[in-house]
Amino acid sequence: MNEDRNYEETKENTLGSHRLPDGRVLRRGYTTGTCAAAAARAALSMLVEGRPLEHVALSTPAGKELRLKVLDPQFNQDFSLCAVEKDAGDDPDITNGVKVYARVEYITEEGIHLEGGEGVGRVTRPGLSLPVGSSAINPAPRQQIKEVLKELAPSRRGIKVTISIPGGERLAEKTLNSALGIEGGLSILGTTGIVEPMSEEAIQKSLVLQIPQALEEGFTSLALTPGRRGKRQAEEILGLPPGAVLQMSNFVGYMLSSCLKYGVQEVILCGSLGKLVKVAGGIFNTHSRQADARREILAAFTAREGAPRELIEEIMGGVTVEGAVDSIKEAGLERVFSCIARASSLRAEDYSKKKIKVGTILLNYKGKVLGADKKALEIGGKLGCHQSILPWWE
Repeated sequence: MNEDRNYEETKENTLGSHRLPDGRVLRRGYTTGTCAAAAARAALSMLVEGRPLEHVALSTPAGKELRLKVLDPQFNQDFSLCAVEKDAGDDPDITNGVKVYARVEYITEEGIHLEGGEGVGRVTRPGLSLPVGSSAINPAPRQQIKEVLKELAPSRRGIKVTISIPGGERLAEKTLNSALGIEGGLSILGTTGIVEPMSEEAIQKSLVLQIPQALEEGFTSLALTPGRRGKRQAEEILGLPPGAVLQMSNFVGYMLSSCLKYGVQEVILCGSLGKLVKVAGGIFNTHSRQADARREILAAFTAREGAPRELIEEIMGGVTVEGAVDSIKEAGLERVFSCIARASSLRAEDYSKKKIKVGTILLNYKGKVLGADKKALEIGGKLGCHQSILPWWE
């Protein structure tokens, strides 16, 4: 996307900017919901007035006034079609630059009828704010679209609006949609209509949606894993049921607190040594820019088991903790990994005010189990985990 061009075209907009704690000023953007609403309004205007539009004006739910460029307009007496390009501002959004299309046509049934087309996902699992089988156009964007069309819609005539995002199915593979039970494309999102740059809150909210879904499917014990690789390994190698394995990204503490909020009583932390060793040291946001004491924590646990000075120095001087795994095993100190797992569980239980029982399973990059604790065995047994591959020591 040519951001300079788009900025010039929308310089009248009142999005403003967002100042980070470190003083950087980042430009706000607008959501796929706002793009869908703008495209729908422009398409209906062309259908009603019988003439093309170059720009469309609308107000977002947050009260921000926008004037956006209309792309690829087509219209005749039966239907109209156009697009609005997504501008995420300075947020690293994978939908930045996509074209959101709206096709509008008259139908016999009165009212405004909304559905998703190409590249817009469909809900396949219960637990979201949309019924199973419906297009993944969230409630707030649905309302936003209908609001901007009300004043233009002819009386006593029905309108069908189809929202599509070419290439959306491919982009959706990089999102959490499949984990949430949304298949075939992207979601049309946005509560305020505005994208706040570098927002962790939006990521966290999408992660939390997995919890009520798992509960809806009947799981009372859950497994939290940092990412897609960990989820795949937990399911394929450990045998955990897919519906019970949730991604938490770097937000270990946030997801534990969310589990507590939803009344979850048992959790397995399952993932790479490099991530979960931080939890053993009391670090609950595992992003490297927040805290990175992997080597120090691993060295401390290894030293406690009687490792020689040379091994400790090797761990401290290594680039990754995974690089030290073979050396620790060669020294006959495999117990270190299950000790780290147990410490991670205890730290997580303390974080959740001892209201959640936590077990931990540490994996290497290929998904082989390095260590686990007794609680992981107990919780994993309820979830159907392959018990024979979980080593632990008291």
